[in-house]
Amino acid sequence: MKILFIGDIIGSPGRKIVHDRLADILVQRKVDLCIANGENAASGFGITPRLAEEIFAAGVEVITGGNHIWDRKEIIDFLPHEPRLIRPANFPQGSAGKGTYVGFAKNGIEYAVLNLQGRTFMAPLEDPFRTANRELESLPPNAKVIIVDMHAEATSEKIAMGWHLDGRVSAVLGTHTHVTTADNRVLPGGTAYITDVGMTGPHDGVIGMEKKPIVQKFLDAMPTKFVVAENDVQMNTVEIIVDEITGRASSIERVNFKLD
Repeated sequence: MKILFIGDIIGSPGRKIVHDRLADILVQRKVDLCIANGENAASGFGITPRLAEEIFAAGVEVITGGNHIWDRKEIIDFLPHEPRLIRPANFPQGSAGKGTYVGFAKNGIEYAVLNLQGRTFMAPLEDPFRTANRELESLPPNAKVIIVDMHAEATSEKIAMGWHLDGRVSAVLGTHTHVTTADNRVLPGGTAYITDVGMTGPHDGVIGMEKKPIVQKFLDAMPTKFVVAENDVQMNTVEIIVDEITGRASSIERVNFKLD
């Protein structure tokens, strides 16, 4: 079973490359399941119902979130009605939406997607490690293919989650920093791992934003408005091969696409 995971979609440039290229990529590469982190789809901060529907229409089957999931208030009422859009499972009880989605891929295989958020250098949410244990226990027994989006700042916390879940999930994929790491590998228990998938959007800037105001902020520490950049639009992804019977991964490959 082939799974494509798309790194954080940033603003209109990120949405455009997904709209323009994804359908052909899914056919050409014979992808069975496509997942994307979409928490920055709305001008770099948050996601709206309309943009979620746009990303689903492009071929993404599950959208994961992170610390910016609530930045657009209209998403709060939308989350309970669209189970394919998930937020980190370790948000406090009573938060809108869910942190896990269970569905069936194009090849008929049952799968699960779990979204977690780290706590190091981020908001003090519930423990993502114990949350992962709880969520995995609640999954249907036939859902052997399990993909985890670990949305976190600290590389150490992401790596620790990879080892914590090795042999229990198909993949632990880091998001949030928007910078692709080169440590993709399959851990000994059969879990595909990468510290950060990267981002889908303009790379001629600073993690998707116009570089000049961000550089200036580092120089003078004054408040400034972050604006999504426009050029060198790329889609950072990982492609994972998983045994649909055991749920164990055999490979994880970084694949980068550019806007034609």
